[in-house]
Amino acid sequence: MPFRQVLVCLLLCLTAGWALATPPKVLRVTFQGSESGFDPPQLSDVVSAAIVTSLFDAPLTYDYLARPAKLKANTAVALPEAHDDYTRFVFRIKQGILFTDHPAFKGKPRELVAQDYVYSIKRYYDPATRSPQLFQWENVGLLGLSELRRKALETRQPFDYDTEVPGLRALDRYTFEVRVAQPAPRLPYLFATPTISGAVAREVIEAHPGDTMRHPVGTGPFKLGRWVRSSRIELERNPLHQHSVHDEQPNPDDAAGQAIAQQMRGRRLPMVDRVEVAIIEEAQPRWLAFLNGELDILWVPPEFITRAVPNNRLAPNLAKQGVQMRQIVMPITRHVYFGMNHPMVGGMGPERVALRRALGLAYDVQREISLVRHQQMVPAQSLMPPGVSGYNPRLRSEMGTHDPARAKALLDMYGYIDRNGDGWRDQPDGSPLVLELTTEPTQLARQLQGLWKKAMDAVNVKIEFRIGAWPENIKASRAGKLMMWTTGWSAAIPDGSYFMDLLYSRNHGQSNNSRFSLPAFDELHQRQRMLPDGPERDALIEQGMKIALAYMPYKASGHDIQTWLMQPGVQGYMPHPFMRDFWRHVDLTPAP
Repeated sequence: MPFRQVLVCLLLCLTAGWALATPPKVLRVTFQGSESGFDPPQLSDVVSAAIVTSLFDAPLTYDYLARPAKLKANTAVALPEAHDDYTRFVFRIKQGILFTDHPAFKGKPRELVAQDYVYSIKRYYDPATRSPQLFQWENVGLLGLSELRRKALETRQPFDYDTEVPGLRALDRYTFEVRVAQPAPRLPYLFATPTISGAVAREVIEAHPGDTMRHPVGTGPFKLGRWVRSSRIELERNPLHQHSVHDEQPNPDDAAGQAIAQQMRGRRLPMVDRVEVAIIEEAQPRWLAFLNGELDILWVPPEFITRAVPNNRLAPNLAKQGVQMRQIVMPITRHVYFGMNHPMVGGMGPERVALRRALGLAYDVQREISLVRHQQMVPAQSLMPPGVSGYNPRLRSEMGTHDPARAKALLDMYGYIDRNGDGWRDQPDGSPLVLELTTEPTQLARQLQGLWKKAMDAVNVKIEFRIGAWPENIKASRAGKLMMWTTGWSAAIPDGSYFMDLLYSRNHGQSNNSRFSLPAFDELHQRQRMLPDGPERDALIEQGMKIALAYMPYKASGHDIQTWLMQPGVQGYMPHPFMRDFWRHVDLTPAP
């Protein structure tokens, strides 16, 4: 055999041996809540949304390191072309992007095309999908799609996917157009979120009627591997994903971001071979798993924050081990909502408004921040969190006020007094006043129950608790069956409209779980959506937030400060307020 052939064979053997000897890079993370499945339009929980973001591609994404959040192209060639005063947008898709394999493709490569985005977005309008995210699209008003949905509902016929509508259509194989009736300057944000605009293949969806939550097939950086419901989710690197490269642009004064950008620039994403997601609901097991080296990245549970970062500085014992820390104020609002259709706490009459405002004043937000959140939350002055357009850091309101004396005075004034001498206040008509607050069976929820019980006892209001698993509670909430629920709302996009949506009457059973309804608010919401970001729009958003303060359908407590710890071998991690699948940007150094 010629020497050159011998050398080539030797190199191939050595390379193969090295590849076999190199263990895969496995990133181990955890979530505290359970997943519901992996079909984008059917999702509303954070865990499923994070996984779906790794499996499906939206046309746009965010620059991982830029702050404030900045859009960039993903499967699109560039950011969309905006025309006609932000009522028409044109997206051009990169060629050669492939879906992961599925029998529906009959053994042939399946390329991502513009029509896939048209079909995927139409699925949100299909009544059979029952999408809790439909409000995202209906609120921007894609021309013709709401009418197509209404026709399906009225005729009780299957949704007509093949009828072309002016609001969403493919212009050619790689180009699609979006049209809306009113200016929508921030519409591109919806195309950066895979739970709202991730592309699915029609053949796969039709191959699994009624069972699409278990069969995700996309073009994202990972594909679904082993899945044990509510216990373990494994994501495997998608070898067909070739269009993502680390090319982030952090601010010049962001030293940590600049260091990551310099280290990672030009690397193909993802950089790890597998992500193992453990569902661990309780805080202590999550904390111990990180300390024992069983997790690579951990959002520190509030219960253990003083051990991990006393006075917001990394604990010496962890620093000595090489553990790394990152912190961020998240665009999340923790709140309790009042069911506005509930006969006891709902309604717009003066006595019901007074009741809700009194309950809000009775609750001690600072006690929650210090005892339950361990200073890892900033008090809310409205539903609007930091990091989104329309947030006013100077606003001060009774939302963050604890005043039991005023609470008692309001209750007395509107007839909520003890009429039978049992020590508990009754309703103005003499019937019992008994609150029912829904929570989950977790340690955190039990602590919140204690705070609410103490606060209500202090103003002589009887409260009971309804305990249920998250999927059960979200189902009951959408159906309008809950009196009160301690939950929260996390921004999917850096737009204050996302929190105005919590109060918009057209969003009942979707984002507006309280079922608040007020024409004056709806009119404000519609006006601000058409304006570009700026003082005029900010003033309308603030006016809307003050309406919410007056009627109090939500008692907001605060906005999360998230502290993240990383093992010494983790490279490139930086928490982002809107990108949930951080693992596509993370690398691991080989163990020594």
